[in-house]
Amino acid sequence: MSTKEIIQKHIDENPVVLFMKGTANFPQCGFSGMAVEVLRRCGVEKPFTINVLEDQEIRQGIKEFSNWPTIPQLYLKGEFIGGSDIMREMYNSGELQQKIDAMAEN
Repeated sequence: MSTKEIIQKHIDENPVVLFMKGTANFPQCGFSGMAVEVLRRCGVEKPFTINVLEDQEIRQGIKEFSNWPTIPQLYLKGEFIGGSDIMREMYNSGELQQKIDAMAEN
């Protein structure tokens, strides 16, 4: 499987996917930690996370896949949402909570 296929498989098989540095329990950067906290505040206790520090191909591949230069990166039901700054803005406006609630209804 190519790196792109692996990334797509994770996104297809999991409703909430966070590509991050570290894990949800042990984030390895402040931005990843903030992303996990935002998801928890929206009721997502156990997001599917991929630690990009463990796989350089995934770390580079996700940036190319999304055409987004930074990590973390959030996907909801296959839709690329963005990084920690966008997540925080969407959380503050209520939009992220709405998207997550809509996922739970389906």
